[in-house]
Amino acid sequence: MTPEITAALESDRTIDITTTGRKSGEPRRLEIWFHNVDGHIFITGMPGRRSWYANLLATPEFTFHLKESVQADLSAIGTAITVPAEKRAVFELLLDRLGYADRIETWVADSPLIEVTFA
Repeated sequence: MTPEITAALESDRTIDITTTGRKSGEPRRLEIWFHNVDGHIFITGMPGRRSWYANLLATPEFTFHLKESVQADLSAIGTAITVPAEKRAVFELLLDRLGYADRIETWVADSPLIEVTFA
């Protein structure tokens, strides 16, 4: 990765992702936030069902589009984190930053959590 991409992964937040529709097989692009937690890249969302999450469960390969400080399309693989203890460890760090620390139980139980690995 270039130094510019590395810096963007450390400082930016808003990206687009392109997943493959689990039913249609068509590309689905949406804007979302990502989070860098101790050098690991995560995508999550408010508690509830999310189409992007269902798409990544069906087809983990996706495109991670940086668009703030640098523009780059990165091939990525999303790995769902489903073990409550593992989710809690990430959410304890993340929710404190976001001001939702008091909602950790709901997030652990009901929020999608994907760790991103770049191909």
